[in-house]
Amino acid sequence: MQHTKTLAAIALLALASAASAQGVETVTPDRARANFGRPITLAADDVRAFPAPPAGFADARPGVVAGRIEELTYSSAVTGTQRLASVYLPAGYSAERRYPVLYLLHGIGGNQDEWRGYVRAPQVLDNLIADGKALPMIVVMPNGRALADDRSPPPDRVFTAENAAGFAKFERDLLEFLIPAVEAKYAALGERRQRALAGLSMGGGQALNFGLAHLDTFAWVGGFSSAPNTLPAAELLPDPADTRRQLALLYLSCGNKDGLINISQGVHRALKASDIPHVWNVDEYGHDRDSWAENLFHFAQRLFR
Repeated sequence: MQHTKTLAAIALLALASAASAQGVETVTPDRARANFGRPITLAADDVRAFPAPPAGFADARPGVVAGRIEELTYSSAVTGTQRLASVYLPAGYSAERRYPVLYLLHGIGGNQDEWRGYVRAPQVLDNLIADGKALPMIVVMPNGRALADDRSPPPDRVFTAENAAGFAKFERDLLEFLIPAVEAKYAALGERRQRALAGLSMGGGQALNFGLAHLDTFAWVGGFSSAPNTLPAAELLPDPADTRRQLALLYLSCGNKDGLINISQGVHRALKASDIPHVWNVDEYGHDRDSWAENLFHFAQRLFR
């Protein structure tokens, strides 16, 4: 719980900076702190789309063969550096077959280790794949801060335009350098219907911004507790008919105790108004790993079908 509170406190400052950098809203540090404490108003459809996962769904389970984690190093002209990504390969991975790929983006205070360490994504996926509930897939967990120094900043450096800009710059890094590197090294399927993009908090905003802008690259998009870096609905959905035609799945989620729920609510309502099919799952959590792990559980089962 203390780790969750620390991440949230760091995010309070950074989200304000990110929002300002994206031109979404102008906020002060005090206003950023107030984001998580703002009044939460729930509508009739702000409810669970799915029941909670079974106990132990994110724990290593006896008898389940674990996938393996590799470190991928790739060159990026965006940062002018060699960058790192964590790559999950499912149990039984073989270069003799080809796999769909899910790209998972972390939050403002995290890095390429947040999904595998804090959220325990590999255990969620191991169990789902072993139970036949998710297809075997490659999962790429990159550093979404595309800066020459991409280390997670100390708390006093989170609320900076530079840090926020790194998350926006990751769009080009992802499309032009990371995806080609993944598909060159691994037995990855390269068609748009075999690529998914999702993220938590700041990464949720990135996933919506980048995924919906590049439906020629991603057919499956998920935003979990998306942060104020999320673009306005009019920019996310400039052509609703084209979005309806190209999307295989758009998945939105947030906790009903999360002060940032208004961001996801706004996207959900715009999607409804434009008659764009999507999943809207509201759980009973705040801005924390329980929500993110549960929504990965639900999202992963629906991918690449």
